[in-house]
Amino acid sequence: MTLATFLMATILLSVALSAAMTVAWAVRRATGNSGWVDVVWTFGLGGVGVAGALATWPGDAAASWRQLAVAGLLALWSVRLGTHIAQRTLMIDDDPRYAKLAREWGTDASWRMFELLQKQALVSIPMAVAVFLAAHNPAPGFRLLDAAAIVVALVAIAGEMIADRQLRRVASQGRGKGAVCDIGLWRYSRHPNYFFEWLGWTAYPLFAIDLAGAYPWGWLALAGPACMYWLLRHVSGVPPLEEHMLASRGDAYRRYQQRTSTFFPMPAKSSA
Repeated sequence: MTLATFLMATILLSVALSAAMTVAWAVRRATGNSGWVDVVWTFGLGGVGVAGALATWPGDAAASWRQLAVAGLLALWSVRLGTHIAQRTLMIDDDPRYAKLAREWGTDASWRMFELLQKQALVSIPMAVAVFLAAHNPAPGFRLLDAAAIVVALVAIAGEMIADRQLRRVASQGRGKGAVCDIGLWRYSRHPNYFFEWLGWTAYPLFAIDLAGAYPWGWLALAGPACMYWLLRHVSGVPPLEEHMLASRGDAYRRYQQRTSTFFPMPAKSSA
């Protein structure tokens, strides 16, 4: 891969992500339900990533098995998560995280939301680039790292799906306003769905990295999971959700915080 190819791919992926988040802003403005933002982001990143993975240049042969594998895994992630968030969005009037921001912004909410979503597109670029680099690793044959990448991606998708189902089960039981989901995977992490979301993105550096040094571009794919971890753990994932859960669950959630790891699954601590 040449520098020109890398830069051109990055520019095209960036423009496509910006367009996707512009659509997300328009949908949110039309419906008044910010939950659709995450739906569009998931399908948008999935679609952009799949297109980048399958892209071929003039004179190239047909897509390689690695391109097809990377595109297939990303599509599976996108369809599964996007459908789950869409189903959840249909059952709510608005996403409390975005709704809180809109209230704080007041009359500037619409354009401030547009600015926020374009920033979200910006920080999604490393993830789309990671997928591109993974798919276009020219290493021949099927390597141990490729096998590990496939296993990690499938485990992550399955883990996130199980965590989402367990959360839905607790919500459907109607255990009361102060109920906290602490069953299954939620006994070991307060955000197992976020953990498995991050884990899935670690598969793409495994596809991309060539330990023999023949594909130095592959190391840049590490920026994808690093960016996802930063977003989930410190920006738009854990912090606003923890704030919302403390406001809605109170002392029950504080006790849950004391005994349960924030992000990485670990054995529960003894109750204080």
